Amino acid sequence: MSLPKTLATDVARNLVMCAQLLDEDPERAYAYSRVALRLASRVAAVREAAGFASYAVEKYAEALAEFRAARRMSGADHLWPVMADCERGLGRPERALAMAGEPEVRRLDKAGQVEMRLVAAGARRDMGEAEAAVVTLQSPELNSSSTQPWVARLRYAYADALLAVGREAEARDWFAKTLDADSGGVTNASDRLAELDGVEFVDALDPELDEED
Repeated sequence: MSLPKTLATDVARNLVMCAQLLDEDPERAYAYSRVALRLASRVAAVREAAGFASYAVEKYAEALAEFRAARRMSGADHLWPVMADCERGLGRPERALAMAGEPEVRRLDKAGQVEMRLVAAGARRDMGEAEAAVVTLQSPELNSSSTQPWVARLRYAYADALLAVGREAEARDWFAKTLDADSGGVTNASDRLAELDGVEFVDALDPELDEED
């Protein structure tokens, strides 16, 4: 709304393409985000989109700079967890862990707080503290009846952390609980369960199978 109409339209088109391509073709999404950034670098939404596009192609220093700029412009805290994850990407898990204890976390909504917990657990694992990662993920939200995607993501991370410390039976239970909560298919819990159960999937149309027969 702060831009002239023609410029606003051009920026919006680039942001739409960035959003559409972010998962399937992050490099192209990144290119569109850079165009939007050149056109409207003083718009918080543009800086945020550029941050996510940079994050998707693992340009973590660039992403962190964009997220910081967006946060300064908007005054919102919702980017705090992904900023912390950028610190992990830059090889600074200690900074990510420190961010998990800052006042900004208390101002996040439930999804944001869970995301911050996931980042903190990842930082613990980066630092070789696998058992501490398990403890970090232990929270009442694991048993939440919410249908939001963060429930499945939290359970999946907990199952994976349990597996990393050799607690295979518990990990299997939590992968199963993940599957129960994962109506949107945000995790590959079914594959992890199959792997733990020794189930191997094969492609019935694979010509190499006929050759083996």
